[in-house]
Amino acid sequence: MHSRKLIILAQNAWASLPKKPFAFAALLLGLPAFSVLTAFGIAPDTRLENIERREIVEFVTLSDPTFADASLERFNYQDKVQRGDSVAAILTRLHVDDRRAFDFLRRSPDARSLFQLRPGKSVQATTDSAGSLLGLRYLNGGDTFLEVTRDVDRFKVSEPAYSEAPQRVFKTATIRSSLFAATDNAGIPDAIAMQVARIFSTDIDFHIDLRKGDRLAVVYEMQYQDGELIRPGRVLSAEFTNAGKTYDAYLFTGEAGSESYYSHDGENRAKSFLRSPLEFSRVSSGFGSRLHPIFRNWRAHTGADFAAPKGTRIWTTADGRVEFTGAKGGYGNCIEIRHSGGITTLYGHLSGIARDIRRGTRVKQGEVIGYVGATGWATGPHLHYEFRIAGIHHDPLRVALPKAAPLPESLRPAFRQVAAQGNQQLTLLRAANFSRFE
Repeated sequence: MHSRKLIILAQNAWASLPKKPFAFAALLLGLPAFSVLTAFGIAPDTRLENIERREIVEFVTLSDPTFADASLERFNYQDKVQRGDSVAAILTRLHVDDRRAFDFLRRSPDARSLFQLRPGKSVQATTDSAGSLLGLRYLNGGDTFLEVTRDVDRFKVSEPAYSEAPQRVFKTATIRSSLFAATDNAGIPDAIAMQVARIFSTDIDFHIDLRKGDRLAVVYEMQYQDGELIRPGRVLSAEFTNAGKTYDAYLFTGEAGSESYYSHDGENRAKSFLRSPLEFSRVSSGFGSRLHPIFRNWRAHTGADFAAPKGTRIWTTADGRVEFTGAKGGYGNCIEIRHSGGITTLYGHLSGIARDIRRGTRVKQGEVIGYVGATGWATGPHLHYEFRIAGIHHDPLRVALPKAAPLPESLRPAFRQVAAQGNQQLTLLRAANFSRFE
């Protein structure tokens, strides 16, 4: 019915159209709009007020709201020890507000090392939202670190080993003035440089033998824990070219876990005695007759003097047993050590003696025994070092030093594998451009 009406309307409209093209076009354009409006119209006789409305209620079970227990929240903080720091000061910077924890740290003998804070070392703390201490770590740079944990209201102190394996570092350097200057500029830690000096000290006197252009290649370990650098580790392999001659060394672990450095042919890099008892210094007075700096007369100088800043560490040049510690006339504070073969060494003018060094103490080669000073007949800080065989003084810088025992034949196959791997790493460093330093 509706479509028939629409047809009739269209016929009537056609009949009444003006006889002009533009009027007809306008009508054609208007028809779609008319049709669209019609499509959205409401059917006649539709009564909206008669639509039935119903309210539907449905019960939904909601879970009880849960809120985070503030006591379970954990906050981690980290800071480095600054010069002059106290435990209280660093705990404050770590947002620890816990009197009970502080009292425990102060009283516990197991936590005593925490009060020996070393500048630059890292301290990590875990607290709750109220600042109560839940855990503490002091990465003190030793073989282990100090860890304090909390169990309800009790604290426990332990010293676990580092869980992360050391990372290997490959570095090269070229000498321009000194070993320390070269390694500093290459980013090689001082502890590694000192190891290098000890390893090659039987062939190179780092006080007088270095030449401009000497080269170092070294592979060593660095210990990290939780992304924090703890300390340098061991030198694994090294090569030093001095005055055109190249020396190499590879770390090898022998029987009973003992570690030593050997050259590629299995010869022990160590000698039974080190040539120098100091890390780095200069010889200020040699062995023999000299004009005494205090008494101004000529007399025999029975040792060698090494000039170095006060407090420089002194190490024993060989394994032995301490015979004497204390003040001794013109030597001032001194240490005497007896070694095998009727050899004794003396270290004089010390500013201090290392802890646990006393008469009867057994010491190992390279162990720190004291510190440079100017006690006794001394005009300035230096070490007086004597070397005696059967009570007779010898020049410490010229006396022939026997080498340590070579690698046993039974261990050489295992060592060759270690040396081959180390040599491959050093070969890569040889091919690299050596760093240059002024």
